[in-house]
Amino acid sequence: MKSNSAVFWEEKYNTADTGWDMGKISPPLKEFFDTLEDKQASILIPGAGNAYEAAYLHHHEFTNVHVVEFSQPPIQQFKLQCPSFPKEHIHQIDFFTFKGEFDWIVEQTFFCAIPPERRDEYVDKTSNLLNHNGQLVGLLFDFPLTEEGPPYGGSKEEYIKRFKRKYHLLKLEKCYNSHPKRQGKEFFINFQKK
Repeated sequence: MKSNSAVFWEEKYNTADTGWDMGKISPPLKEFFDTLEDKQASILIPGAGNAYEAAYLHHHEFTNVHVVEFSQPPIQQFKLQCPSFPKEHIHQIDFFTFKGEFDWIVEQTFFCAIPPERRDEYVDKTSNLLNHNGQLVGLLFDFPLTEEGPPYGGSKEEYIKRFKRKYHLLKLEKCYNSHPKRQGKEFFINFQKK
C-alpha cells in the first residue's frame, strides 16, 4: 500500500504505528512561532497529523491557521483535543488538490512522508499556495534517502537542488533544539517564495 493513500495513513493511526508523533509541538517550531508577531497571518500546516503545532498557534491567539490532513483518525482526535479550533479551518483533503493562499506554510514531517517521486510536485504546490514573498518554514529530516518509508529521509544537497527552483533559501541548518528522538536528524528551514 502506498504512503500517498488515505487508507495507508488511517491504518497507521488505527494501529498506533506513529513513531514520528512526539505527542507535543516540535521544539524548533515552538521557538520559531514564539517570534511571530502577526496573529492574523494566514498559516497552513499540510499533513498535519495530530496538529500539535496548530493547537499551539490557536492557543496563542493566531486566528488564521488552517490544517490539511487526508486521514480521518487524527482529524477526529484533533477536534476532540482542540474543540475551539475553527471547524472551517480543518480540511480533510489531499494536499495536492487543496486550494488557498497563505503567508506561511509549516513543514513538519510531511515532505519526508510523501513518496520521493512527488517531491518536486510538493515544491511546486507549496510555492503555488504561498502569497507573494510567502515563506515555507519547518523541519526536514537529515538521514539517507531510502526506498523504504515513510519517512524516506533526504539530504541538504537534495533539498537545495529541489527547493532553489521556487524559493530563496534563507535558512537550511541543523537543528540545535530538536526533540530528543530527533537529535542530529533534522534541518530547520526557512524558504521564501521567489
